[in-house]
Amino acid sequence: MPPASLRCARISRTTERMDTVIGAGADETQGAVQFERLAVLGCGLIGGSFALAARRANLAKHIVGYSKSPSTTRLALRRGVIDEEADSALRAVNGADLVVLAVPVVSTADLLKQIRHGVESHALIMDVGSTKANVAHAAAAQLGSRQSQFVPCHPIAGKEKSGVQFAEAGLFDGRRVVVTPLAANSSDLVDIAIQVWEGIGGIVSVMAPEEHDAAFAAVSHLPHLLAFAYVYALSSQPQGSAYLQLAGPGFRDFSRIAGGDPHMWRDILQANRDEVLRQLQLYKQALAGFEAQARQGNWTAVEALIRRASQIRHGWAAPTQADDET
Repeated sequence: MPPASLRCARISRTTERMDTVIGAGADETQGAVQFERLAVLGCGLIGGSFALAARRANLAKHIVGYSKSPSTTRLALRRGVIDEEADSALRAVNGADLVVLAVPVVSTADLLKQIRHGVESHALIMDVGSTKANVAHAAAAQLGSRQSQFVPCHPIAGKEKSGVQFAEAGLFDGRRVVVTPLAANSSDLVDIAIQVWEGIGGIVSVMAPEEHDAAFAAVSHLPHLLAFAYVYALSSQPQGSAYLQLAGPGFRDFSRIAGGDPHMWRDILQANRDEVLRQLQLYKQALAGFEAQARQGNWTAVEALIRRASQIRHGWAAPTQADDET
């Protein structure tokens, strides 16, 4: 990645409406870009938090929001999350030089279709979805040559509670944000996207969309699927309710992510089905190894398998505090 000074120089040549702001707001906003108009499509937890973070960082002079539910947009306006509510996605993006899609991954294609004839030719478009290959395909299908304006992103941040009422400006502080550029993106535009996320507190990693989906199937999507299946299996037993009364910290820690939003996780698992199923097969193989040793009464081998897993877990250190829903 080029140094910040070089990225700023590139940005100043990229578009007349994206002015480099040096030293604006808090210290962490130094070197960030500033936009005339930010359009947030989907004013829930993530979209609302992005708007608040952008306001805190002086990232945008004016913020307009749109949500499928008008009551959500009205609440965002009342809470000062946005400056203006739009009654359609198309109207929201009119005049915007930064557009953020904060909707479920399965809704991305339809939303891109809605805005493709109204989004400004100089605008940067980003999403915040948990899967990326399907989003990249949606951009190619819906935006055509204008997919060059779309940079897929995935902030690893969230809460167990959803809704704009839980949005906060610091949601992305110290959190990993994965930027997955398309082949059609210019390096200048990718640099702008990186600066946007860094400007609101994120720690940026860059990888290909397919690489992202393979990685997150392993470290996020499969663990959620296992947690869902485990809690379902436990509760389905005749004595399941009684067993739950005895559960302690181990159950709490293991099952926490099973409390995730059902619709969101259905969409994520559907969008990344092939990679999740690939990881599931690897997990089944590992579990079968434990089962085989247990059935044979080879507890020394079981202990060895546990020790190896334990050592790996103890040796792992989370690169950021990003340990939330996605």
